[in-house]
Amino acid sequence: MTAGHSADAAAKIAIITGGSRGLGRNTVVHLAQRGVSSIFTYRANRAEAEKVVSLVADEGQRAIALPLDTGKVSTFDSFAGQVRESLAQLGAERFDYLVNNAGTSHHMPFDKTSEEELDSLYNVHFKGVFFLTQKLLPLINDGGRIVNISSGLTRVAFPGSSSYASMKGAVEVLTRYLAKELGPRRIAVNTVAPGAVATDFSGGMVRDNPEINKRIADATALGRAGLPDDIGPMIAALLSEDNRWVNAQRIEVSGGLMI
Repeated sequence: MTAGHSADAAAKIAIITGGSRGLGRNTVVHLAQRGVSSIFTYRANRAEAEKVVSLVADEGQRAIALPLDTGKVSTFDSFAGQVRESLAQLGAERFDYLVNNAGTSHHMPFDKTSEEELDSLYNVHFKGVFFLTQKLLPLINDGGRIVNISSGLTRVAFPGSSSYASMKGAVEVLTRYLAKELGPRRIAVNTVAPGAVATDFSGGMVRDNPEINKRIADATALGRAGLPDDIGPMIAALLSEDNRWVNAQRIEVSGGLMI
């Protein structure tokens, strides 16, 4: 690798939605360990976002935290302006990687799910992903990469997850279309589908409920529930040049859940 290539690698910038907690936070930190700076979003908890900024600084990289509700498309123009300002702070005009990670959980039987609940899931998990990606396209470098976060629940049906999983299924289809339509710009687009992971997601039920944790572990070939450190490094690796030829794929990261 030439010095020029090395300098380029050090200058990579990622945008990660929902980067103040859970899998997003883990991804931001692992990207920093690979020399990638980040602009990441948080919904409300500024204090947690600042902790992530500090963790990235500990790795010798820079991170900028921006507030965003990914379910409110009307705010995306303003957000794109903030991204431009943040890129300027990082000495750049464009970014390289987009990780559409922000999400909300929902557990309700099909026949009990309300229209309002379905609309909320649609706004965050599909409409938000669709239009935020569209809004940021002019700012992503040709040859960049996009990762959309899905779920193992698109493959395995757990009662109570029909609405959430359906939105993630839509994102998986969108991923393939983006890979096709953005191909002329050499932008690779993939889906990462985590299994059950011990975070604060869904009220922390996999992390904090021993019965649920054991049930997941018993259904997983590798014998335990997932951890954030199982997912963040994988996303960071997928974004790297090593995986430049991986495109339009759904990659499940679940330790072999329900196989």
